Amino acid sequence: MTSQTAIDSTGPGGGTPADPTQGPPAEGLRGHPWLTLLTVAVGVMMVALDGTIVAIANPAIASDLGATFAEVQWITNAYFLALAVSLITAGKLGDRFGHRQTFLIGVVGFAAASGAIGLSDSIALVVVFRVFQGLFGALLMPAALGLLRATFPAEKLNMAIGLWGMVIGASTAGGPILGGVLVEHVSWQSVFFINVPVGALALVLGVLILRDHRAENAPRSFDLLGIALLSGAMFCLVWALIKAPAWGWGDGATWAFVLGSAVLFAAFAFWETKVREPLIPLALFRSVPLSAGVILMVLMAVAFLGGLFFVTFYLQNVHGMSPIDAGLHLLPLTGMMIVGSPLAGALITKLGPRIPLAGGMVATAVAMYGMSTLETDTGSGVMSVWFALLGLGLAPVMVGATEVIVGNAPMELSGVAGGLQQAAMQIGGSLGTAVLGAVMASKVDSDLPVNWKEAGLPALTPDRLGQASEAVQVGAAPVAPGTPPAIAAKIADVAHDTFISGMSLASLVACGVAVVAVVVALFTKRGQNADAGAGVGHI
Repeated sequence: MTSQTAIDSTGPGGGTPADPTQGPPAEGLRGHPWLTLLTVAVGVMMVALDGTIVAIANPAIASDLGATFAEVQWITNAYFLALAVSLITAGKLGDRFGHRQTFLIGVVGFAAASGAIGLSDSIALVVVFRVFQGLFGALLMPAALGLLRATFPAEKLNMAIGLWGMVIGASTAGGPILGGVLVEHVSWQSVFFINVPVGALALVLGVLILRDHRAENAPRSFDLLGIALLSGAMFCLVWALIKAPAWGWGDGATWAFVLGSAVLFAAFAFWETKVREPLIPLALFRSVPLSAGVILMVLMAVAFLGGLFFVTFYLQNVHGMSPIDAGLHLLPLTGMMIVGSPLAGALITKLGPRIPLAGGMVATAVAMYGMSTLETDTGSGVMSVWFALLGLGLAPVMVGATEVIVGNAPMELSGVAGGLQQAAMQIGGSLGTAVLGAVMASKVDSDLPVNWKEAGLPALTPDRLGQASEAVQVGAAPVAPGTPPAIAAKIADVAHDTFISGMSLASLVACGVAVVAVVVALFTKRGQNADAGAGVGHI
């Protein structure tokens, strides 16, 4: 199959879309669209929760297992690395073997890996099973989108994706709250054990409800070299983004991985033009709306996840909130995503994605500008306004960009398209955290010595100044034990003011990214292949 024929979604004679399914129309529970949505939502909820819930458990894990800070970082890094590297390949597996099968395997594997983490007695085992969580989560996420694409007709797809996005948004934002409750009142192991019954429920629902959908011209072979090249390129890129804050952006190791990623991406692109059934037919990117959707998803994640990274430190370290209180203060964001996602789906169905996407990124840009004005004494009411506006802006982007990517891909590549959507978000989140983290670090390194001196505090040695700068970058006051209360109060004031200046600049950069995303959104349009989805079953 050439790259051109790989994106041909027409039936014999090129007139009408090919029947994307095998077997008779859905009857009863099997293949019911809304029950399918419920089933995939339960499974996806586990993966989305684990993106944020574990951060709350990390200190308890470190204390219980005697782990160093670097080892604890690997609890998060191992998960995101495995997830980001394997998403597109996992989507291809779904296209090849059926999204029902890959979804069920992903659910079982993710729940089993979660249970194994809860039973682990060493940090090494926790990290190993976090890798397995990432790999099985990668199977699950694109398969969920592939099942929705195949089950819902075009006029209902946006609403389904809206509800799907609502579950992801609520799970991601609710992770710190649930994690705080479980760690405080049960144990850190319960953060992982909770996935076992959720996974069992998703498995039972999946066996009873999910119907296998496969495109007539689904791939029949594997592009093994393409998988190796793309996985290597993704690993080098994400690894560079993860390590850049520690190594420094000017370090040779950082740029070696960035260059290695570029070389591997170039080799992958060349190979894809030669293989009979490529992993990602490059002709897919001839679709300007699809390419714009991928770029938009990256930019959205840079602005949102990168900017939100500092908000948690702001709430906990500057305002002194507990993890549970910090999570509760983010409820306006979560609530607006829950309310806004299905509404955005209906709006996009009526107007098309261009206006809602551009409007959503405008709201995101305004929200990030508002967050740049936060001070050490900003009240909860003002914070809530900006958080709510951010949630309102993100809802149409999460829904619309997903529909643009998946809907503009042919049915036989719906899994790959779902993998692209998720990979774009993972890369954007890593890029946002790394780039905005570098902005924060640069601003703190510049302002801290000046602010420290102006406060009349004792001079710091270069090593002590470096340690103080690292603490201030997360909003913590570098107060040494035994420091007199008056001096400690001054240090806290300097630390918080310096952190605020860094967060303000990082938020302004995120605002600029969101403005660029507004322009990108103007190149999107409704999925040309959405009508190739299933129109069968009970709607």
